[in-house]
Amino acid sequence: MDLREKLEEIKQKSLKNIQKAQDPNTINDIRVELLGKKGAITEVLRGMRDLTPEERPKVGSFANSIRDELNQAISKRNEMLEIDRTAKKLEKETIDVTLPGVPVNAGQPHILMQVIDKIEKLFLGMGYEIVDGPEVEEDHYNFEMLNLPKDHPARDMQDTFYITQQILMRTQTSPVQARTMEVHDFSKGPLKMISPGKVYRRDTDDATHSHQFHQVEGLVIDKHITMADLKGTLELVAKTLFGKEREIRMRPSYFPFTEPSAEVDVSCFKCGGEGCAVCKQSGWIEVLGAGMVHPNVLKMAGIDADIYGGFAFGLGPDRFAMLKYGVDDIREFYLNDIRFLRQFSQKG
Repeated sequence: MDLREKLEEIKQKSLKNIQKAQDPNTINDIRVELLGKKGAITEVLRGMRDLTPEERPKVGSFANSIRDELNQAISKRNEMLEIDRTAKKLEKETIDVTLPGVPVNAGQPHILMQVIDKIEKLFLGMGYEIVDGPEVEEDHYNFEMLNLPKDHPARDMQDTFYITQQILMRTQTSPVQARTMEVHDFSKGPLKMISPGKVYRRDTDDATHSHQFHQVEGLVIDKHITMADLKGTLELVAKTLFGKEREIRMRPSYFPFTEPSAEVDVSCFKCGGEGCAVCKQSGWIEVLGAGMVHPNVLKMAGIDADIYGGFAFGLGPDRFAMLKYGVDDIREFYLNDIRFLRQFSQKG
């Protein structure tokens, strides 16, 4: 059998093997067996040294045509196998669009953020602006501008995280009000603002205390502001947050930055004022502190206290949420227990 016949025989046998191959690895093995350095065609072509000079070009050309034909057959079979593999994969991964969808658990604002958002929405509707300020604050704004000079005994009312002698973690959001009063242009209108945010005090964490909590403080400065304006504002807050039937009462108190000052109670939303465990049988629940802005605070901000006056109040969203939803441990708000937080789904 001459070289041409051997090459033809190899070709026919190889084409059948290529068509039978069912995976890329088998195809690659066939390619190596045929066209590698020790492959069948290479072995046959070594016999060309025994051919005459006239026969060598003809056999070489014939061998090249067979090599090209086999390479094409291998490439085509690889393509067909890839198409089959892709088709099977797609068939396996086909999605039945008639099946019911998998519910997606949508997130929602934290319950404390829900309370703060409700307060912000209320005051925005009354023409107030929302003002933010730094949580790392200067002693000057946190105390001195609020009628609490150095060594003032009322400073002991707030256990403070000091960073240096002049820098501290703010104990209230009132310094935002002090900063705003300094720069407000009263020729453009009254100052009406709330300042929500986190505050810090050196409290031991327990069911009713936390070293970090939230406050929303409000301030109005204008001509002819009276205690009646303050009471009307706080009545609206109580009715919005605790129900339309709620009433408030104001009791004399002391705060260094307001004079006169008052503690504000709301009629119990659990018993309607008849007396229960929530209101300690009194029919009233203490919810916030308020008062008329102290003249010294106005003067230190560069405001003429003979012309302008105002009121201020401070409330705790954490306490409001505890009262409204019957939460008896403030730490629940910060433990990130999804079972607890899911109870307060936001409506609308």
